[in-house]
Amino acid sequence: MLVGLLPLLAPAALLISAAVALSAPPQSSRVTARLSEGLALMALAVGLGSLVIVATQGPVASPLIGLAGIGLSVRLDAVSVAMLLLVGFVGWVVLRYSTTYLRVEAKQNAFRGLISLTLAAVMFLVLAGNVVQLVLAWIATSLFLHRLLLFYPERLAAQRAARKKFVTARLGDVAVAGAAILLWIAYGTTDIGTMLSAARAGDGGTFAHVAAALLAIAALLKSAQFPTHGWLTEVMETPTPVSALLHAGVINAGGFLLIRFADVMLLSPGVLALLVFVGGFTALFGGLVMLTQPAVKTSLAWSTVAQMGFMILQCGLALFPLALLHIVAHSLYKAHAFLAAGGAVDTIAANRRPGPVAIPRVKAVGRAFLLALAIYLVSGLAFGLDHKSPQAIALGAILIFGVAYMLAQGLADAAPRALTRRTITYALATSISYFALQNIADWLTAGVLPPVPAPGPLEWALIVLAVVTFGLVAVIQAMFPLWAYHPAAAGLRVHLSNGFYANAIFDRALKGWRIPVPTPSKKQGA
Repeated sequence: MLVGLLPLLAPAALLISAAVALSAPPQSSRVTARLSEGLALMALAVGLGSLVIVATQGPVASPLIGLAGIGLSVRLDAVSVAMLLLVGFVGWVVLRYSTTYLRVEAKQNAFRGLISLTLAAVMFLVLAGNVVQLVLAWIATSLFLHRLLLFYPERLAAQRAARKKFVTARLGDVAVAGAAILLWIAYGTTDIGTMLSAARAGDGGTFAHVAAALLAIAALLKSAQFPTHGWLTEVMETPTPVSALLHAGVINAGGFLLIRFADVMLLSPGVLALLVFVGGFTALFGGLVMLTQPAVKTSLAWSTVAQMGFMILQCGLALFPLALLHIVAHSLYKAHAFLAAGGAVDTIAANRRPGPVAIPRVKAVGRAFLLALAIYLVSGLAFGLDHKSPQAIALGAILIFGVAYMLAQGLADAAPRALTRRTITYALATSISYFALQNIADWLTAGVLPPVPAPGPLEWALIVLAVVTFGLVAVIQAMFPLWAYHPAAAGLRVHLSNGFYANAIFDRALKGWRIPVPTPSKKQGA
């Protein structure tokens, strides 16, 4: 159907924006800024039009523009529309913000062009109807982002971060290309829709299993999972709009890859188990390190590492609709967080410092966990908890551990009653929102993403391990203020703030930890 090709107008508009910005003289920056904003808004409008198409006609697959399975095609469904709208909205906001942020920057036209190229590549990726287009868009996204990371090429920190990103990205490119070749061999076509239908029927054999492993590796590398996470926490030498685009857009490509090929991933329970292990560990690791960071943007970067880990965990548990919901929610939050970070710091600095913090005792922590469990059960039963999959119930339990940590602050003996009421209200809102949004995500992706399979012995072991691990960390975190001034805790904080030096080991492996020191010239006559 030709209507399926209409979404390609979105990346086409951004390609026009890039061409104009990259070829325009510096003195025309005001005109190119307005043009880029207008074309980005047009791309967002195309995304809204695509939403109407899917809502009225259901999933749509366009004909291939090309030969022998190589060319442009569109797979338009709930997943691609959600990602297209997300990328279009975040891209428009970033381009608008860049107009003010870079108003005195001599290279702002080049910057605007690179942003537009990156957004166009991401849109081609999320709309891809065949694996050839997907692989090429995946590689292009990484290469354009690399140029943005080196927008100030003279900065040594930018060079080091970009180098690590380049190495991990090329490994990811090889994994994606290898997976695409194996899927083509397994299913005899490059069309993604045909592949997914066959995979849902259980076809694919060994080639599909190996392809699932390669897709998982590519997603882990793209999502900055442990131990290749270091580049994401160091890309602070780029302009703030790049950070917002990276943390709210490009970093989601790994999660999108797993969600798009969900039917293939379900063929390999062992690969899903790997995602649970790596994603769960990265989520805990990144979350703990985040709490020790003194700089706002560095803390936000570690937060992204943790959030991507949690999203990978969701994919490993086969909760693909929730992973898609997580991508959308995290992207909107993180784009706002980076773009508003400077103003938030100024606001906090201008306010009067708060008084002493109420520290919860052991009994307060116990009451908090019991109250959180009660809120979870009441909210869950109201939304059909008894009909949820064990994986979804476990994920909700992990979420409620975070709610319990928040409640512990409000139930501390020295906490004012206003704080107690506020934390209980937030806990109720969080639990209700989780179940409501979960139902909406399941409804929107019904028929597009596979249902959650019944857990087997391996899945049950992973579920129990995840719940117990996250629960223990939540209890330790809630009680940490009680022994925060112990010498051992101070030492632990130092090691945590350095990420247990995993990034330094990665630097050493790439020989990127050395900073060249100029050799002093010898004195005359020496």
